[in-house]
Amino acid sequence: MKKVTGIGGIFFKCKDPKKMTAWYQKHLGLDTNPYGATFQWYESPDSASKAETQWTPFAQTTDYFDKDFMINYRVENLVALVEELKKEDVQILDDIQSYDYGKFVHILDAEGNKIELWEPID
Repeated sequence: MKKVTGIGGIFFKCKDPKKMTAWYQKHLGLDTNPYGATFQWYESPDSASKAETQWTPFAQTTDYFDKDFMINYRVENLVALVEELKKEDVQILDDIQSYDYGKFVHILDAEGNKIELWEPID
């Protein structure tokens, strides 16, 4: 089974997320939206299947993640992967959550960093 298929998002803490988003839009040309910016790409050079990577500044006070950053990894078949990770004694922090854009769960890596796994809805 494939585990990680790509980077789903880069999230980081900052003092003023709206100001930070505006700065990146003005100075670096990011095509921003209410969630930050979404980068679309193709899954392979000969593919018609688009994929996305999300860039999002969060308030410094967020409790969505503990460190100054969190990486979101794109995965296939999140339910099966979570079952496999449980068998490998990986700490699962929450239940799988489903939204109109995919399923999410949070786990801890070997050093206790919170990471997010995302199975996008194609």
